[in-house]
Amino acid sequence: MSERKKVIGEAVSRIDGFMKVTGTANYATDFPISNTAYAFLFKSEIAAGKVMDIDTSAAEKVTGVLAVVTHKNAAKLTPSRGLRGGGILQDNNVEFWGEHAGFVVAETFEQARYAARLIEIKYEKAAAKTDFEKHEKEAVKPKAEDRADKIRGDFASAFQTGAVTVDEIYETPIEHHQPMAPHATIAVWDAADKLTIYNESQVVNGVQGAVAQTFGLEPKNVRVITPHIGGGFGSKGGAWGHVILAAMAAKAVNRPVKLALTRQMMFDSVGLRQKNVQHLRLAATKDGKFTALAHETTTHSAINEEFVEPCGDVSAHMYEVPNSRISYRVAAMNIITPTYTRGPGKSTGSFALESAVDELAYKLKMDPIELRIKNEPAKDPSNGKPWSSRSVVECLRKGAEAFGWSNRKAQPRANVQGDFYVGFGVACGTYPARQRDTSAIVKLTRGAGANVTAAIELAASDLGTGTNTILAQTAAETLGLDVNQISVKIGDSALPPAAGSVGSVGAASFANAVYEGCLKALNELQAKTNRQYFNAPTAAELLDAANLKFYETRVDAKPPEGTDKYSSHSFNANFAEVWVNRSTGMTRVKRFVAATGAGRILNPKTAHSQIIGGGIWGIGMALHEESLIDPRYGNFATRSFADYHIPSNLDVGEMKSVFINEEDKIVNKMGIKGIGEVGIVGVAAAVANAIFNATGKRVRSLPITPDKLI
Repeated sequence: MSERKKVIGEAVSRIDGFMKVTGTANYATDFPISNTAYAFLFKSEIAAGKVMDIDTSAAEKVTGVLAVVTHKNAAKLTPSRGLRGGGILQDNNVEFWGEHAGFVVAETFEQARYAARLIEIKYEKAAAKTDFEKHEKEAVKPKAEDRADKIRGDFASAFQTGAVTVDEIYETPIEHHQPMAPHATIAVWDAADKLTIYNESQVVNGVQGAVAQTFGLEPKNVRVITPHIGGGFGSKGGAWGHVILAAMAAKAVNRPVKLALTRQMMFDSVGLRQKNVQHLRLAATKDGKFTALAHETTTHSAINEEFVEPCGDVSAHMYEVPNSRISYRVAAMNIITPTYTRGPGKSTGSFALESAVDELAYKLKMDPIELRIKNEPAKDPSNGKPWSSRSVVECLRKGAEAFGWSNRKAQPRANVQGDFYVGFGVACGTYPARQRDTSAIVKLTRGAGANVTAAIELAASDLGTGTNTILAQTAAETLGLDVNQISVKIGDSALPPAAGSVGSVGAASFANAVYEGCLKALNELQAKTNRQYFNAPTAAELLDAANLKFYETRVDAKPPEGTDKYSSHSFNANFAEVWVNRSTGMTRVKRFVAATGAGRILNPKTAHSQIIGGGIWGIGMALHEESLIDPRYGNFATRSFADYHIPSNLDVGEMKSVFINEEDKIVNKMGIKGIGEVGIVGVAAAVANAIFNATGKRVRSLPITPDKLI
């Protein structure tokens, strides 16, 4: 009887790592499709109005040009509800600067790009809403039911009678996700009604459904292939207009077409994180017990499409507050539709909440950690449900120990090192933990010498976070095999349907499906034998006992019953040490520690990488990232990495992650909570709080650039 080797929870290196570092991993436009043509977009240069005429004659005369498509000759489609941002040339209306006006298809990318520059467009301009400050007062209640006002207790009375209060406005700017791989698509029509899309998709089956509905096809006749993604951060969660236009282009020239967005196009093609103005009011007793909390967010969305990120979610259940008010107001503007961006709502909302908590702690002359612990809720305040598990206090305690919080000087400007003010800051974060329906196939093969291999297949996706590896680990331990005996096939809609790599549901959904599939295979094989086992048999032993060379089974995994009776979240505590130059205001995060409680950690190596990635983005959110609109025209003045700043290596100091040993037997069978989102939540607030501790200056508008500190 073979003894099972522990694989889940081990720091296994990525099984697809060799492919990536040697350049053999295929991303969307890397597939060697023969006879491929190239499409290049041209875009509107007004923010509101109509396209009155388009002169394409010069472009059509360029050598190699195969087609020029505009709203005049575009195929008539039925846009799916899953299509994000429109832009598929169905009319001549213009709703934001950079909306798709058409595309050129040519033999080469260079020919298509050159020809696109020759297009001449005449517009009828309309008054455009591009300045948020001017239109903020036009904000109204969102249409979505889950963004309705949430009121608990009597906030007004409790706030008025609060012994100590904070009443401030916190602002986060428009930000753009800029993954390493910009969005790109290859479209291939295999027949009049069969389409293959090579596209970097976080939700494989979601893109499949959106494309199928838009073109009036059966979903089974649309195949989406996306084995590698190259980052997405939410921007690749749905089908944007360029995906549809790639398929339209392929149909127009009757051959495969490759369409890739330039880095500049990314700023007005695939959504953004919207600007949020958050009015945060917090009241407490003299000994630090919270009595009232209001978190009121005013934001913007597109003219004809609403999206409002849930900034108040963290405030709803982070601390025990008997009286609260959470609300949203949204103004329609001539800006591309906002969309999910890593930690949507929670990363932005936590900046406001956790900054306010820090301000209250300073007024109370309390340690910010002890103030948070004092208001730890026994159950979820937003709905009264018990926690499936909650580790905020442990995150704060262990994180403080790892960081050296005891060395903090409470009084601002008390720690001076040469030309620098040094400060410590802390902030907490959270993100929901969920499992979604996912199916998987497990194939077992017994080769020569009783060598057994397993193939795992499902339409999951890998953003670059290590999905292939954690699934191989799950299968290896469950089947009693080595990781190198497992092959994982994902990123193809032809495989069993799966949840997406969004909202921190990926690991829990994929791994539980693989786990259940492997158990099912073992149980079915054991039923085919008459043997009794004292210890759980391995897949190799069962195939041998059943005298089978091959066995295959499928599982359709669902969340366990009763999980909706509990409140399940991942939690963290973030600690930042900043050094602020006394003369220039330049700020650097010298050290950063994240303590995270996220249930069962499948692979600490890849998990550490995710937490570090979230932390770096949070540092960028705090100090660097901001997309600026020129209100005269509605276009983004920031449209490349020359002017849209992200952290470089020199901006980031020592990064450390600590995982809490948290066992959650309720959230799902494997106890997985997910960490893809929570890594960024609370980070910006920790940095902002550290800057206050260093300088005595409270900055409530991100990013905290040197001009705000001098």
